[in-house]
Amino acid sequence: MPPSTVTDQDVRHLRRAVELALRGRGSTSPNPLVGAVVVKDGRAIGEGFHVRAGEAHAERAALEACTEDPAGATLYVSLEPCCHEGRTPPCTDAIVAAGIGRVVVASDDPTPKASGRGLGILRDEGIAVDVLDGEEVGRAARLINQPFRKHARTGRPAVVFKSAMTLDGKVATRNGDSQWISGEASRARAHRWRADCDAVAVGIHTATLDDPLLTARIEGVARQPRRVVFDSEASLPLDSKLVRSVSEVPVILVCSRAAQRARVEALRNAGVEVIVTTGENEAARVRSALDELGARDVHSLLLEGGPHLAGVFLEAGEIDEARMFVAPLLIGGREARAAIEGEGIERIADAVRAVDVDVERIDDDVLITARIREW
Repeated sequence: MPPSTVTDQDVRHLRRAVELALRGRGSTSPNPLVGAVVVKDGRAIGEGFHVRAGEAHAERAALEACTEDPAGATLYVSLEPCCHEGRTPPCTDAIVAAGIGRVVVASDDPTPKASGRGLGILRDEGIAVDVLDGEEVGRAARLINQPFRKHARTGRPAVVFKSAMTLDGKVATRNGDSQWISGEASRARAHRWRADCDAVAVGIHTATLDDPLLTARIEGVARQPRRVVFDSEASLPLDSKLVRSVSEVPVILVCSRAAQRARVEALRNAGVEVIVTTGENEAARVRSALDELGARDVHSLLLEGGPHLAGVFLEAGEIDEARMFVAPLLIGGREARAAIEGEGIERIADAVRAVDVDVERIDDDVLITARIREW
């Protein structure tokens, strides 16, 4: 769409569509977040968003909510309308049937079954179609669906690395004590992230040292994330909180081919799903594991630790975003652990550089959100 034809009204209504889309956060996966607004004679006559997977898409919800006949109206939607039959009928059919005169879209759908097909169908039906993906609102629409977009393009989940560190970059003392570096408000925020993602992952060291549940323990949780443990030897204790709660929330253990068969079978008999990865090194096995998780409809993965596993994910090139709580503490000491370990790099010029950074104050802590790549 040429910049000269973009109106303030177009941008305003698309921003509203993006706002509406966010209301489905934590319940739509594996579907994307989508919001829609129907506007007639300059007035919004219907709004809607995708509430959860299997229910009406945003376009149909907005059309059903219209307070008057939407014929000739403009439909603003944060993601291009679907044209394929899934658990719900194609949105393009509903748009055509409603007599919509124009559709304005904020972002594309990168999945092979969509990718411009729906827009082509609408144009063939004589409906004017404009795409504002080059505008700021288009980027905003893409950013809220990074897990959906990465999975569509790679088959792997988007990985958000979360950590809490001191002012001198430490995540634990030399004896391994890390509870609690961040404050209560920061920990509540992290639980919200768990509720919003498909899975949360830790390494075996964290799983055995902290014996965590890895559940989202806040109000209003629509679903619990699957719990993933990277444990090359399949040594997760059968009496751990994770295994004992497997009937309530699924646990997936990722191990290597070198793991003893008896340990693997004991975990499977306890209800744990075991993924045996392939690859010549840890980074390759992480990529293999992400392929397997993606095949299980895990589109978003919150990586909570520990430092060794974070280093492997970084080496594998599979950290898409980092969220770092920095607390007003100093630990010191050579043996205190850093947030990310591993071989590291030799030159600053080779460092992974974020494409975007946000900073937020949360009580006494500072939250730094660094986006590593955009999909």
